[in-house]
Amino acid sequence: MKNMRMTLLDIYWKTRKIIAPKLSYSQDIYEQVLKQYVNHGAIWLDLGCGHQILPAWREQEERRLVKGCKTIVGIDYDLPALQRHKAIALKVRGSITQLPFKDDCFDLITANMVVEHLDNPADQFREVHRVSKPGGTFIFHTPNAMGYFALLRRLVPNWLNIKVVSLLDGRRVEDIFKVHYKANTRKKIAEVASAAGFEVVKRRMIVSDAVFSVIPPIMIFELMWIRALMTEPLKPLRTNIIGVLRKPI
Repeated sequence: MKNMRMTLLDIYWKTRKIIAPKLSYSQDIYEQVLKQYVNHGAIWLDLGCGHQILPAWREQEERRLVKGCKTIVGIDYDLPALQRHKAIALKVRGSITQLPFKDDCFDLITANMVVEHLDNPADQFREVHRVSKPGGTFIFHTPNAMGYFALLRRLVPNWLNIKVVSLLDGRRVEDIFKVHYKANTRKKIAEVASAAGFEVVKRRMIVSDAVFSVIPPIMIFELMWIRALMTEPLKPLRTNIIGVLRKPI
């Protein structure tokens, strides 16, 4: 099964070079953004850290990134995932709804594929704002609720979502959680951020690799649609958003 998946992915990479040669994986773009903000003096909190900050194949780069800050703390409610996290030493089991930290203590707060799971982003963004230092930055990478796969996920029940995502991503079922998409458009991000007291620095609309990369017939049409999304007129429908918010000084 693993060998078959690798063969299908090899077909995908070759096809991608032909149809969408300028396409970048959204996680690679997120990593580039992180590197602009991580510095040796930063006290960094990674929300919903799970068992990794970056994709598994970027483990060495993740370790270098972690070493580039003064202190990093990871928080997640999923204890087994926390226990598997290798890069972060300071790990806390807790909820974003009630962060167990004092006011104004983090220079940098990040959330990679977490915001879509927030059930009450208004309150949860306020908590992030509370623990951010004045002038601190909150960076998150999340799906765009107007993107085609987010729209598809909302059309099917959660139990089926879990099975489909597990098949397409090769992820374990226990690592897939319910999505809400309550702060996942440019407009909603601006509203929630403003209500929490943040300034919006950037809401970058990006595309990512094909979701159906291991299903060649669908993958070809998906890549053609992704290439179309890379044009300016379809920018609002791109698949992912990287948000950068700032707590005023």
